[in-house]
Amino acid sequence: MAGSTFKTNPYNLSELLEDCHRGVIQLPDFQRSWVWDEDRIKSLIASISRAFPVGALMTLETGGDVNFKPRPVEDAPAEAAKAPPQSLLLDGQQRMTSMYQVTMRGKVVETVTPKKKKVKRWFYIDIRKALDPSVDREEAIVGVPEDRVIRTAFGRDATLDLSSVEREYKALMFPLGKVFEWDSWQDGFDESWPGDANADVRGEFRRFKREVLENFKSYQVPVIALGRSTSKEAVCVVFEKVNTGGKPLDAFELVTAMYAADGHELRKDWYGDDGHKGRHRRFVDALRPADSEEGIIANVGNTDFLQAVSLFYTRDRRREAERAGKLGKELPAVTGNRQALLSLPLAAYKQYEKQVERGFLQAAKFLHMLHIYRIFDLPYQSQIVPLAAIIADIGEAWEHEAIRAKLVRWYWNGVFGELYGSAVESRVARDFTEVPVWLQGGVEPSTVSETMFRADRLKTMRMRLSAAYKGVNVLLMKEGAQDFRSGQQFDHTVFFGENVDIHHIFPQDWCKKQGIKPAVFDSIINKTPLSFRTNRIIGGVAPSDYLAKLEKGDKATPPIEAQRLDGYLSSHLIAPVLARGDSFEAFMADRQKRLLGLIEQATGKAAFAGDGGEEGEDVESDEDAVEAEMTIST
Repeated sequence: MAGSTFKTNPYNLSELLEDCHRGVIQLPDFQRSWVWDEDRIKSLIASISRAFPVGALMTLETGGDVNFKPRPVEDAPAEAAKAPPQSLLLDGQQRMTSMYQVTMRGKVVETVTPKKKKVKRWFYIDIRKALDPSVDREEAIVGVPEDRVIRTAFGRDATLDLSSVEREYKALMFPLGKVFEWDSWQDGFDESWPGDANADVRGEFRRFKREVLENFKSYQVPVIALGRSTSKEAVCVVFEKVNTGGKPLDAFELVTAMYAADGHELRKDWYGDDGHKGRHRRFVDALRPADSEEGIIANVGNTDFLQAVSLFYTRDRRREAERAGKLGKELPAVTGNRQALLSLPLAAYKQYEKQVERGFLQAAKFLHMLHIYRIFDLPYQSQIVPLAAIIADIGEAWEHEAIRAKLVRWYWNGVFGELYGSAVESRVARDFTEVPVWLQGGVEPSTVSETMFRADRLKTMRMRLSAAYKGVNVLLMKEGAQDFRSGQQFDHTVFFGENVDIHHIFPQDWCKKQGIKPAVFDSIINKTPLSFRTNRIIGGVAPSDYLAKLEKGDKATPPIEAQRLDGYLSSHLIAPVLARGDSFEAFMADRQKRLLGLIEQATGKAAFAGDGGEEGEDVESDEDAVEAEMTIST
């Protein structure tokens, strides 16, 4: 194909393994260590022994723009590391390393059992089982311990002893380490089974050689070879499409390999090492409550961090172009997309890494000020990136009340505009460019100006994972909602100490008995933050009943004055008279208006009350989309 940057050719397996042995083929340094278990190795050997396909390999020719630090295939000789590789193995590491260690290395193979126990194995083919068509070929592949003796379960008696080559001959067990050079082994085998009486046994080996061993010698592997002109983005796409060892490699792995070529250990920055706490650990520990394993920014990923750094670098480049007089399409974009990450110079990373880290740590503080303490309650994980980048850009200015108020308004417009749910790269870049200008007195950012919240959206917000749903819950806590039982506001201590979560106001059981559908009673309008203990007291009865129970009190809970309890209800934007009268429909209409007012206050704009619902059908179940399935409980 004209202009193609790759070609596909078959290569002999033996030649590929020899290239790995000599260092002609190596791995990019980000490739993960060899982790295949014993059964997968046996399955691979069995497939090749029957000339079955085991999938294509993919290599990248060295010497191009994509400059990865190489390393030899695991346990290749020291000379391999000194050789300049001609190709890097992008996909197929596990298969090639398995075959190399089993057939070429001449040493015992370190692997793991299906029970995840580390073991050392030599691999053999049972000649007679391999020739028996009634036996599954994988059963003919045998792994034996390092001393080459298989013993009974209690380790007393040997059931198979292959500790000498003579014993291999007698047991008719062929060592996989000889599959490409079987002549000398066969000579000893024939001598071990001499004379006419053993002609049939020698004949079995010759048949085994034709039907099994020849498959190894002639086996060909399709190799997709990417040329040195392949772009960084194309290589990244390859890793997103190709699954290596169960986990696709991402841009961070690629940038790690490129920085390694310049002598910088990016992985150590993120994960740390002995005696050094990495950035990931610092994020996990940031504002972490004493009774929790992680803080609010614990799920910030390494690519998220690089994305924020890239926003600064690409903005620098755009400003340089503007100073040079370039206009319009000549100006480079401010972006944190994949291509930008792959083009992020090490110098730019070093320039901004500390500033950006401070931005993320301050973002955690900002979220706590909004009463967002738990990752489960975070409306959008993706919105943390622009939040951190903006805070990193403006520095301590975010702590000034007027600036912070505008930043809070931007945040809630992103949540209730539901703008960070998908395809967020352009939104992130736009907010990073526009919000700091607005905070300094410029025009409103598009996230604020474009947001429109529909008044009837509250009726369809039923699932705990919805960003806007979480937003309403957080706003109620921020505005001072008090627990029905204790009267405590949900500050940081109470939130974790009392196991606070979202619960129904008119309980599910009561609603179902009244013939009210889940599509109605599971709406956020009928939910509010409450402690676990309070929700247990509420149970499944009518509001009038559980309110009376709270007023009366019990051995564990003192009585509550009716007027005080009404105050607690009002703090949740619940009209006491409607709750006490079990007036479900009137309650729903009244609380919808009150919650809309809360959202309007947060976003700084009126909700849209036009006719017609949102486009599309609600995919949530009409029968069982119940809150109990989505909440955290003790």
